[in-house]
Amino acid sequence: MRLDLRDIIHIPGSAKDFSGELDLSMVELFGEKPFDRPIAISGTVRNMAGALELTGMARSVLDTRCDRCLRDIAVELSVPVKTLLAEELSNADDPEGDDIVLLDNGQVDLDEIFTTACILSLDSKHLCMEECKGLCPTCGKDLNEGPCSCGKELDPRLAVLAKLLDNKEGSQDKDEEA
Repeated sequence: MRLDLRDIIHIPGSAKDFSGELDLSMVELFGEKPFDRPIAISGTVRNMAGALELTGMARSVLDTRCDRCLRDIAVELSVPVKTLLAEELSNADDPEGDDIVLLDNGQVDLDEIFTTACILSLDSKHLCMEECKGLCPTCGKDLNEGPCSCGKELDPRLAVLAKLLDNKEGSQDKDEEA
C-alpha cells in the first residue's frame, strides 16, 4: 500500500491518516507461516516543521505452536511503528540516516515499513504459558497434564558425578556405623 504525501510535504503542521490491511500469509519463518491472518495497520504521518514523522500500529493474531509442548496457540501481535520520512538525505555519511525512510516521488511504501516492523518484533520463542513444562524427552508425554511413568533418567554426562555421590554417601554410612 503506497501513501501519497505530496499534499503535506511542504505544509508544516499538516497530517495525513492511513489505515488498511497487510497480507503476509506468504512469509515463511523457521519453516512456518505465522501470519495466516491479515494484519491491520493504521497511523498518521505528520509534518513537524518540515520533517515527516510516521507513527502507527500493526495488530493481528499469530497462529503458532508452543515451543515447549507443541500445543497450538494464538499470540496477539501489537507492533508500534515510528519512523522519519524524507525526500532525500542531506548527509549521506550520517550514521543516523539508517532510521530515515526515503520517499519515492512523494510516496511511501507502508507495506515495506510495516512488514519489516512485524518480522523484527517476533519473539524467538512462543510459550502457551510462562511455566510450561514441555514434553518428556523419553516418551513425549505433555508434562503439563501430569508426570509421565518414565522415571527420572540420569544424564549420561553426569554419571561419573552420580557415582562420586553414591561413594560419598556409602562412606558416610560406614563412618556412622563405626
